[in-house]
Amino acid sequence: MQPIHTLHDFFTRTGAEVHLYHMGRRVEPCALDTLSRFEKGAVPWPLPWQGQARLGIVFRLGDLNDPLIWFLALPLDEQGQLVPAPRDAFLERLLVTLGRNAARVGSTTENDEAVDNLMQDNPLAFTPSLPFQAMLHARATHDMGKPGSPHLEPVAAYLSGQQEVDWQFLGLQGLADFAVRLDAADARELTARLPTLPREVLISLCYCLEHVAVPDALARIVRERGERAAIQGDLEALCACLRAVGSASEAVAGPWIDSLLDDASACGPDLLAAIAGRNWMHLEDAERLPRYLMRLAEQPRADFANAARDLALIPRLRLPVLVTLREASPDSVIGRRLARLGQ
Repeated sequence: MQPIHTLHDFFTRTGAEVHLYHMGRRVEPCALDTLSRFEKGAVPWPLPWQGQARLGIVFRLGDLNDPLIWFLALPLDEQGQLVPAPRDAFLERLLVTLGRNAARVGSTTENDEAVDNLMQDNPLAFTPSLPFQAMLHARATHDMGKPGSPHLEPVAAYLSGQQEVDWQFLGLQGLADFAVRLDAADARELTARLPTLPREVLISLCYCLEHVAVPDALARIVRERGERAAIQGDLEALCACLRAVGSASEAVAGPWIDSLLDDASACGPDLLAAIAGRNWMHLEDAERLPRYLMRLAEQPRADFANAARDLALIPRLRLPVLVTLREASPDSVIGRRLARLGQ
């Protein structure tokens, strides 16, 4: 058997059934080829988060009955490329644990437990937030052709308006399953239902919708709820709604972001984080990106250096961010912020 030098090597040469998912900016499928090219140094990581390539790996080896799940955060350099040493150390530990004979991998309960236990005190392991965990489970079960959780049915009945249930008994996993399986009919029913959803349900639902493609009609209603929350001073609901429209079209999300950036009083750290974290693709705009960085620089409670660095790690934003920072005049708010950082 050929040597195993990368995670991609491990999964392909052991014949694993594997599903990869981005776990940084949002939970979405990641092609195995993306991991391969990234590990070879051919491409930077497409969706970096806090200087890391965050992966959810759902896989089955040999005759294991249930898939295993790894959450790995691979460190990135300043160019968004893999820092190989931590990955190499993890692979060495993996291969020592299982032995070099790939034919035996997954053949025993002991090997099952050994692979699973690799996440114990592993410096690359991380624990996603509860919404991210729920979305990973929902995506994986859907992609493997399995039914949703038992929580899906009451959530679907409630959000369609077909059945009145106590919303406090709706499970986050059910909301995640609903979001992943959202079809055109579901979206129409939810669009009609969303204006009257209780605040708590709205926020939890938005934490799931931020990971899927939201149709424009639904996104417009989410924006209306977000604007209502802003009037009421409900920052948490506003930010949840803004995050949820991140995957909507530019025609819907763009103007809302522009209107928020127009209001200096609205641009606190939480709202700026919601724009960068879930609406980053809408910052691919020659006017919006500099305005966003200006608001970021104006906000004393925001970590300007880390936020700008995190955006610059996104391949499509790297050059525009660097150009904006480089061309900022010394007396501009961005220039003054950069000068303070250099002191």
